[in-house]
Amino acid sequence: MSAKKEEHLIEMPLEDVFGDRFGRYSKYIIQDRALPDARDGLKPVQRRILYAMHIAGNTSEKPFRKSAKTVGNVIGNYHPHGDSSVYEAMVRLSQDWKMRNVLIEMHGNNGSIDGDSPAAMRYTEARLSNISTELLRDIEKETVDWVPNFDDTEEEPVVLPARLPNLLLNGSTGISAGYATDIPPHNLGEVIDGAIYRMQHPNSTVDDLMKIIKGPDFPTGAIIQGIDGIKKAYETGRGKIIIRGKAEIEKMRGGREQIVISEIPYDVNKAQMVKKIDEIRIDKKVEGISEVRDETDRTGLRVVVELKKNADSIGILNYLYKNTDLQVTYNFNMVAIYNRRPKLMNLLNLLDAYIAHQKDVVTKRSQYELRKAKERLHIVEGLIQAISILDDVIATIRASKDKRDAKNNLIEKYEFTEAQAEAIVSLQLYRLTNTDITQLQKELDELNKLVAELNEVLASEAKLEKVIIKELREIKKKYADERRSKIEEKVSELKISIETLVASEDVIVTVTKDGYVKRTSLRSYSASSIDDYSMKETDYLLASYEMNTMDVVLLFTNKGNYLYIPVHELPDKRWKDMGQHISTLRSIESEEQIISIIPVKDFEKPKYLFFVTKHGMVKKSELRLYQAQRYTKPLIAMNLKPDDVLLDVHLIDGHEEIFLSTYLGYGLRFLSEEVNPIGVRAAGVKGINLKDDDYVTAGKIIIDPINESIVLATQRGSVKRMAIEEFDILSRAKRGLLMLRELKANPHRTIGFVIAKEDETIEIISQKEMREQIEVRSLRKNDRYSNGSFFIDEEEAGSVIKIHKLIEEPVKLEMEKGIDHRDTE
Repeated sequence: MSAKKEEHLIEMPLEDVFGDRFGRYSKYIIQDRALPDARDGLKPVQRRILYAMHIAGNTSEKPFRKSAKTVGNVIGNYHPHGDSSVYEAMVRLSQDWKMRNVLIEMHGNNGSIDGDSPAAMRYTEARLSNISTELLRDIEKETVDWVPNFDDTEEEPVVLPARLPNLLLNGSTGISAGYATDIPPHNLGEVIDGAIYRMQHPNSTVDDLMKIIKGPDFPTGAIIQGIDGIKKAYETGRGKIIIRGKAEIEKMRGGREQIVISEIPYDVNKAQMVKKIDEIRIDKKVEGISEVRDETDRTGLRVVVELKKNADSIGILNYLYKNTDLQVTYNFNMVAIYNRRPKLMNLLNLLDAYIAHQKDVVTKRSQYELRKAKERLHIVEGLIQAISILDDVIATIRASKDKRDAKNNLIEKYEFTEAQAEAIVSLQLYRLTNTDITQLQKELDELNKLVAELNEVLASEAKLEKVIIKELREIKKKYADERRSKIEEKVSELKISIETLVASEDVIVTVTKDGYVKRTSLRSYSASSIDDYSMKETDYLLASYEMNTMDVVLLFTNKGNYLYIPVHELPDKRWKDMGQHISTLRSIESEEQIISIIPVKDFEKPKYLFFVTKHGMVKKSELRLYQAQRYTKPLIAMNLKPDDVLLDVHLIDGHEEIFLSTYLGYGLRFLSEEVNPIGVRAAGVKGINLKDDDYVTAGKIIIDPINESIVLATQRGSVKRMAIEEFDILSRAKRGLLMLRELKANPHRTIGFVIAKEDETIEIISQKEMREQIEVRSLRKNDRYSNGSFFIDEEEAGSVIKIHKLIEEPVKLEMEKGIDHRDTE
């Protein structure tokens, strides 16, 4: 029985173990999996696939072979990983929408630009493409270094000779540990011309080279915008460009138009892009799209976006550029393995790495060919010498016992070398004709010439470069094609008018005190009565306006914020349906309440917003300052002190009168001109001089002093109507005049007021939700020294907490004198 193997336990900190193991893993992922080599532009798996196909004779001039056979060869001999990863890499090399010049030709389903999966490898067949032969050319001439494969049974190349600049030609993308790479494909002719220019002008700059290499050239074509981004990437290795699909607007019958997309950005899934465009149509994010069709067939890519009559085709196309993958951003991140290390490389680095590799390859090839030429020269010289003394040579061979003896005799008698003697004894009799002797002499001359040329190449850097340039030009002539991607200098600004996005429609916009909002079509409103409006029993209508979907509503809150909401973003509901709470449209705090609604058609009109706070501060700011570009969150309307509250906001021309009421019963009338316009974030100025225990309960606008009245309510349930003439126009920041008769016991306190006309109705609400509606014409006008008439019993219903005007019908946004200023409180 064998002795039990002794265990060895090593104590190490966990971070050291993880650091060491992850470091090794990272090194492998970076060097041998995810990043391409700067010399041949290939990742290890790609290099092994191409080499395995080359060794198996699966080349462009031979018939196709099953892909599974190649995958098996690669896994069995060079790449001990999953078959799916090898097959996926193989398929990608054959996809002409991913590769600018495909390296593998494939028969069968190799996927599609719609993201369809390729057929299984047992169904597809493949072979190397024509251009792949240039990557592998001269590999058998000792041009590259070799290493043992994973099981030491064979050798594999460290890098391919890569007679063409594949890294720039086909680009690369990959993610490793701590590094990622995104190198776009380029045009073969441009890159070869750029490499030649770089060899001829070693001190050339990126600007010089960009006259030749214009920028990326994607297999899917499309339009590249942003030469500055290309230049930055070529100088630093990193940069950003915009890739825009090629689209044209075509006329149709009946005056309609359609957008026809013929090229899409690189690496975009066409099916998903078409689906996104169709979702825009279904969700009506843009008005005017009637149908979306993918008409792509074997003749080429074609996606049709059919438009409705009179649709804004340019605006819709711009919207599609901005909101779908019809336009994408491409970020250069040109990282490659250089000297076994990952390096962020600019255009000059990439070209220099390729040129240095070619010099190394051609030098090694020349050395190999020189050695072979000298070996053959030596043989030819021996054969010629032997033929010149042919009879003696034949006699010597005939007198020998065997082949070995014949070789020894030739070496000894005529001073031939071992190699020459072997060639002589192996010589066939027909080679002794006069013709063959002439051919040997011709071959001798050619070999001498070749040796001299190869020696020149190896001795002269200029001659070496000349050879490389000549061969590059031959490759260009054979494989180069026209540029597919068009390059535009500037990135186009996408202007999308609201008219493009929204159908112009007149609607009724309503907001309730509890914050429920909606828009209703005029048809739904006309088919209903005001009483059909749906809301909670404890709620009431704060505002109702007839507006257009192109307009905007500003909703102000008690916290001094405002919500900027385009009317078309409001939920479209029937008049009889309950609205949607404002918190579903914008994120507001739970205790934040809507206190004022300002409808706006044009922010550029010379109008002002007038603010009133509980602490008696007032502020006037230009309306245009409140036009927002980004409005998904609440915006600051006015800076408030920590314990202050915003009470009222009004839209004014700047010539109106202001009336403020306080809890202790003071009323102040002054001109809005007394308040100078200030910025959005300003806190305002003092509007009324308050006693220590007093505060403002409301602030309203007086438009028509003759036909309007002040109707106030007290906490005890009393309502009082006064003529505006009862109050003289005073200066801002005064105490104001008393509006109630002083009582020592249980005095009346003003909870608020409204400015109302004869034909309007007000409502007061108590703590216990008792409501009383009062027609203004039923109230007789009192002087300032009375306390009005009781309408609610405080002991029974609780104190009155609210007074507001009932809304009988929506207010039209545009009135003869501008906007209607009648407040809704």
